[in-house]
Amino acid sequence: MELWLDEELELKEGRALKVRVNKVLESFQTKYQRLEIVETQSFGRMFLLDGVIMFTDRDEFCYHEMIAHVPMMSHPKPEKVLIVGGGDGGALREVLKHASVKEAIVCDIDEKVTEMSKEYFPQLACSFSDCRVRVFHSDGAKFIRDHSESFDVILVDSTDPVGPGAVLFAKDFYTSIKKALKPGGIAVTQAESFQYHKETISALYEFIPEVFREYGYYWISIPTYPSGIIGFTFLSDQVNPYSCSPDPKRLVSDLKYYSLEMHKASFVIPPFAKKFIKTSQIC
Repeated sequence: MELWLDEELELKEGRALKVRVNKVLESFQTKYQRLEIVETQSFGRMFLLDGVIMFTDRDEFCYHEMIAHVPMMSHPKPEKVLIVGGGDGGALREVLKHASVKEAIVCDIDEKVTEMSKEYFPQLACSFSDCRVRVFHSDGAKFIRDHSESFDVILVDSTDPVGPGAVLFAKDFYTSIKKALKPGGIAVTQAESFQYHKETISALYEFIPEVFREYGYYWISIPTYPSGIIGFTFLSDQVNPYSCSPDPKRLVSDLKYYSLEMHKASFVIPPFAKKFIKTSQIC
C-alpha cells in the first residue's frame, strides 16, 4: 500500500503539498507539539512539527546557510551568537564555520527536537559537542528578555506563527531582540513567503520600522516550503543590508547555496511584494 504525506499549506485556499512516504520513523506528541520523522522517496528523511515540514535531507542546506551566513557575513566580527529555536542544529552548524565565533547559544523550548535530530539527522546535529556551544531548552522569548546587550548576532529560527512560535512574530518580541543586541548587532528572523503570506508579512513590516532603524527582507528558493520560497527579515540599528559589503576574505568554504552573489541577489524582491514589504533600502 502506498503512503503519502499531505501538508495542508493553505486548506482554505485549496493548496497542499503531497510527498510519497516510504516509512514512518517517528510520530509522537511532545510537551509542545506533534513531532514526525518520515523517510520519503524524493527528499530523504523529513522532519515535521504539527504536520508542517521543517526540513529535509535534500534541501535543508538552502535554509540553514542563508539564515546564518547573511547576518554573519554582514557583521564585521561576530563573536557571540544566539539562535532562538534551531534545536535541530542546522543553523548552529553554519554559524560555527566562522572562526570569529567565541560562543554560540541555542535556545529551543522543545528538547525532543534536539534529541531526534541527533538520532536521525547527524549531519545537522554535528556541532552540539563544540566547546563554544551552550544549549538551553527554555522559552526563547523570555531568554532574550533576560539578556540585554549580549549578542552580536541573533537568529530566530522559528516555526510558523502558530502554537509555540506565535509569540516570535509579535512586536514585543522584536523589541526584546533589539535590547538583546550589542551596538552594531544584527538579527535575522524567519519571515514566511511573500507569495502566500501577505497578511503576516504586512503585519511585521507595520511595526518593524518602529523598532529598528535598518531592516530588509531577503528570500531563498527551497522546494519543500510553501510556494517554493521562504523569506527572512534582516534587522539592525547600524547595518543597512542593502549597502553593507561583506568581506570576501571571510567567506567560509564548503557552501552549497550561500555566496556573495546570492547574498546580494536575495534582497531583490518583485514589484508586487514591495507594496507590502517596507524596507530601509537606499535608492
